[in-house]
Amino acid sequence: MNNTIRNIILLSIVLISVLMHFEHFSKDLMSIHVWRQTQTQSTTINFYEEDMNIFNPRRNDRGDTEGIFRMEFPLMQWIVACLYKVFGNHIIITRIFMFLIGLLSILGLYKLLDALFHNTVLSVIGAWAFNFSPSFYYYTINPLPDNLALCCSIWGLALFFIWYQNKESKYLLLSSLLLSIGALCKLPFIIYYIVPLSYFLYTAVKNGINFRMIYQSIGAFIFSLLPIAWYLAVIPNWDGNMIVKGMFNSNESVIQILDFFQHNLISTLPELLLNYGSVLFFLAGFYFLFKEKSYRNPKFILLLSLSIMCLIYYFFEANAIAKIHDYYLFPFYPLLFILVAYGAFKLYSFKIRFFKYVTIFLLLILPLTCYFRMHVRWNPDSPGFNKDLLVYKTELREAVPKDALVIAGNDLSHFIFFYYIDKKGWAFDSDMLTSEKVKSSIEKGAKYIYTDSEVILNQIDIVKYFDKLIFEGGTIKVFSLKDLNSR
Repeated sequence: MNNTIRNIILLSIVLISVLMHFEHFSKDLMSIHVWRQTQTQSTTINFYEEDMNIFNPRRNDRGDTEGIFRMEFPLMQWIVACLYKVFGNHIIITRIFMFLIGLLSILGLYKLLDALFHNTVLSVIGAWAFNFSPSFYYYTINPLPDNLALCCSIWGLALFFIWYQNKESKYLLLSSLLLSIGALCKLPFIIYYIVPLSYFLYTAVKNGINFRMIYQSIGAFIFSLLPIAWYLAVIPNWDGNMIVKGMFNSNESVIQILDFFQHNLISTLPELLLNYGSVLFFLAGFYFLFKEKSYRNPKFILLLSLSIMCLIYYFFEANAIAKIHDYYLFPFYPLLFILVAYGAFKLYSFKIRFFKYVTIFLLLILPLTCYFRMHVRWNPDSPGFNKDLLVYKTELREAVPKDALVIAGNDLSHFIFFYYIDKKGWAFDSDMLTSEKVKSSIEKGAKYIYTDSEVILNQIDIVKYFDKLIFEGGTIKVFSLKDLNSR
């Protein structure tokens, strides 16, 4: 494949992806995992409106406190907030930035494949297939820190294997830096450091330890101190976070866990992560890996070590991932599409022409199978929450002063409601609001309540604190709260 054809295909990836996403760029947040999206977007907005100190990410469900809430290092949110300082607070800015990060991830996978196989056709096939992973297609315009973590980690791997080939120190240092940023942005990506670790352990066993290897290993791991320091500082404050304890804090039965395994293997993997059109390539990748004894390549040991760590991560977090958190599986992407690219290339190169035609056909239908699986998302009639928040967003935001503290619910996420009404204060869920909490919130500064709960509206001991109906939009009502000091 000459450079002109390569560039045309890579450009077509960009153009097709733009067309497939175009109608969604201006839409507000909705659909699967809108909980996590609104949490991320709210942090971005709070950087922009309140405090650009990157060490102080803030949430809206904060009562009358500052709302500082540190989880992953909020680099992605902070960068978008910087863009808001230039272009203003617009969801389309977030989506375009995320889309560009997605394109960089695709280019990073192309570079990774090129560093591994030194084959342009294989690398282009991998980039093409990766772009049309249904989950990647969906999340690549949504505000999730996982997107930046994936991008940096893919490039960290690519640069490590480039260094593996030419031993230029700059690539090793850049690899370490990007791997550290990936881990900072999302903790699970710290497992990618297993690749340089495996390399240096293997080299030490094979050739012994020398000064040059010590120098190189320091360069490979020097930046890992950044995510280690950050998470050591913030994890102790993660009360009730099931991610940290994983299966050690699981209430699921063995049968339920096995059901999770089965679902992710036969549904999530082929349908969402790979794309049904890539399943044959994925299986062929395993077949040719053993048929051609590719596992004898020294690079295979490094990729195998990452595969083992990804599986350990999955089994540890299986109860948290369950059947729905497909974006928790982002660390698997490079490994999956290394196999897809390898399998597709081998089928394309097969002596029997039938396999070449099948490969071309499957590659060509990937955009269609991806689109048909995901076009139902970003549906404003089924946004994944009370759609009146979306329909009456402007009116709800303008109903009371922006800086007023409010009580809001029902909202199981404690993020979606506040994002759409653009307020801060106290959230409640599952009709779990007591008169004592209302009174306490008023004493701490709450002036209004937003609620779609008929149960709450029928509790006399709660509505006695309501003053006037300010706005009603569908199922959502906004009341002013009585001033207890005026009694």
